[in-house]
Formats: sequence, C-alpha cells, structure tokens
Amino acid sequence: MYPVKIEHGKVTKPDHYYVRKMKFAKKEDKSRVVYNEFITLSEIPLEAYKYIVNGKPALEWIMERYAVTTDKDSGITNDANDYALETENNPKYILELFQRVIAVSLETVKLVGEIPRLGL
Repeated sequence: MYPVKIEHGKVTKPDHYYVRKMKFAKKEDKSRVVYNEFITLSEIPLEAYKYIVNGKPALEWIMERYAVTTDKDSGITNDANDYALETENNPKYILELFQRVIAVSLETVKLVGEIPRLGL
C-alpha cells in the first residue's frame, strides 16, 4: 500500500470506513480525496493519475466504481462495502485497495517510462 497521509476525525468503529462516494477535496486538486465524512486522504502523488485504464486514470476508476449506487430500473443497490465486510472481512478493504492502486499506478508509470522507444 502506498503511504498516503490519512486525515481523520474520530474513527472508532468499523462503520467509519464505510464509503458512499469518494470525491476530490477540490476539483482542481487531485492530491486530496475525501473518502467519507470521517477520512480524507492527502499527499496522493499526481504522477499516479498518469496510469490510464479504459481511458481514465485507475484511481478515478476506483473512485467511481467503489461507490454506493442504485439502478433506477431494478432498484438493485450495488454496495462495495458489502464485499469488504462479507468477503474480505475487512472494513478498511476499499481504503487499502485505493492505496494499493496508487502503488501499482506509480510503479506502472515508472516501468512504462523506462521502455526504450522503437524509433519507427
């Protein structure tokens, strides 16, 4: 996991790691992400956003997909927190996943930058 700075108030219960929708603290500042009302992540390296998956930075993909959503037609709720608790038995799973994706993104950007140009 990448060691981001985790700013938090009183995180005393597993419920305090529940995420509804992550967002940037400020639209123009991607180095800080509001995880939920209890936790804000800061000192996220901007270099990590250079790792693109399906046309979007992997970190932004995680932020978008790991949110609680309800399908309008079926009424089915998709809640990644359920997976974190029921399968991983870890309320911090999504937070730790975000930190892992930062680490993978940085390493991937570094490795891709080291690949020599073909000169075609």
